[in-house]
Amino acid sequence: MAPTKKGILERLNAGEIVIGDGGFVFALEKRGYVKAGPWTPEATKEYPEAVRQLHREFLRAGANVMQTFTFYASDDKLENRGNKLTYTGAQINEAACDLAREVANEGDALVAGGVSQTPSYLSCKSEKDVKAIFKKQLDVFVKNNVDFLIAEYFEHVEEAVWAVEVLKETGKPVAATLCIGPQGDMHGVSPQECAVKLVKAGAQIVGINCHFDPETCVKTVKMMKEGVEKAGLKAHYMVQPLAFHTPDCNCQGFIDLPEFPFGLEPRILTRWDMHKYAREAYNAGIRYIGGCCGFEPYHIRAVAEELATERGFFPAATEKHGPWGSGLEMHTKPWVRARARRDYWENLKPSSGRPFCTSLSVPDSWGVTKGHAELMQQKEATSKDQLKQLFDRSKTH
Repeated sequence: MAPTKKGILERLNAGEIVIGDGGFVFALEKRGYVKAGPWTPEATKEYPEAVRQLHREFLRAGANVMQTFTFYASDDKLENRGNKLTYTGAQINEAACDLAREVANEGDALVAGGVSQTPSYLSCKSEKDVKAIFKKQLDVFVKNNVDFLIAEYFEHVEEAVWAVEVLKETGKPVAATLCIGPQGDMHGVSPQECAVKLVKAGAQIVGINCHFDPETCVKTVKMMKEGVEKAGLKAHYMVQPLAFHTPDCNCQGFIDLPEFPFGLEPRILTRWDMHKYAREAYNAGIRYIGGCCGFEPYHIRAVAEELATERGFFPAATEKHGPWGSGLEMHTKPWVRARARRDYWENLKPSSGRPFCTSLSVPDSWGVTKGHAELMQQKEATSKDQLKQLFDRSKTH
């Protein structure tokens, strides 16, 4: 019988570093397995080998949490805007649990079941209706005995609190992450107050994921930590940012950038940016450190390598190239061999090679969120007339 793995809270209570995985929807969209727009995870049923392989690459890179690929897998999201699927949310989530557990068992990794914000909340459905959606997803996670639960990617703390309250009923550890920056949630609730609300609702781990770059996300988690401590509460902290630079974003994050989602590559963080991120997160007292959209396995490997001394080991994926670029010692060209050192890469200011591009963008600030008529969701496909109205409006921004 395999030895029992330490749980998420046992690891965090002992001061251990937990490294999360990266961004599945973006990585799998680039590989041709996910549709940009809905961003739903039917690939768990349609292309399980692709999902399994990505899990395995993150595990090899150093992640010790395999998060189920269940992002946006609520039934109201799966059928939103005319999205037609062969599989139900329960079938997609069941497959996601199986894949995550299979790979987690190949190493010292835990399985986290995740729920995220819903179209129903944006359409002003009741607390009872929204909680029923979470409960339906939760039944699959309980059946498959995931190790802990994550309520992730919430723009409104109210909905996140509802999710935490439902997840907490299972008795499993609960983490909650908002996709907000220092300005707070979409209704102006500060990060400090958001964190307090989540902890009081029952989340033992709180933090930030998605929408912003590592620097912004670490800053926001530090604000959350400040609020929790000021309130006399206790929690663990996690951060799973974008792998994109977002200094020009407003409160809506990267989805307001004109480059979203198909022109973001010039903003990608290098692996040396990831070393810096991992160190800053660790120094801020954050012990659950991972990634979201844009994070590929090599980014997670960089995080694991930066924290190798604290963790006591390098990830398996370091075997091939060696730490700090030491594999370049074997290159045929002497000027490349001269780059086989950490200080070279840490001090490099990478060029974009795009002489006609500006360094920053102007976000599309349409200013709509829950309660606005334009954000009401629908099962029917977006009509040509609706699209024309949007195209016309976009010309004025």
